[in-house]
Amino acid sequence: MGFSHLDKSGKAKMVDISDKPIIKREAVGRGEILLSSKTVKAIRDKKVPKGDVLTVAKIAAIQAAKKTSELIPMCHPLPISNVGLEFEIKKDRITVEARVKGEARTGFEMEALAASSIACLTIYDMCKAVDKNMVIQNIRLVRKWKAEK
Repeated sequence: MGFSHLDKSGKAKMVDISDKPIIKREAVGRGEILLSSKTVKAIRDKKVPKGDVLTVAKIAAIQAAKKTSELIPMCHPLPISNVGLEFEIKKDRITVEARVKGEARTGFEMEALAASSIACLTIYDMCKAVDKNMVIQNIRLVRKWKAEK
């Protein structure tokens, strides 16, 4: 299996997508952060000293999706149409799901992964003073879709 980001001599390169059609695409990334039940309750009740954790995490995730190509060297800048975030709050964890949509020549997988990762990191940052044992885990792509040509 060859890597599309390497040229014939093994050097890194950006993939040329100029001949691919512009089509509707969507990607969903997911991750979770494990927290103490006390921290989950503080987040739910909006009692974390730094503020409304999930609102800030949502904004951070949207920014991350929009800036993905600035963070990942071979990632193409893409015209994002929408970034949607959902949080599932359980007793000891928060699951983050980021859905990124747009019309482009390549997919939005990296944007969805960046958004879900940064949402988890933002939760971590906002809660680190009250919970020293948080764990971010299971960052993964759960779905990608493109319209038929």
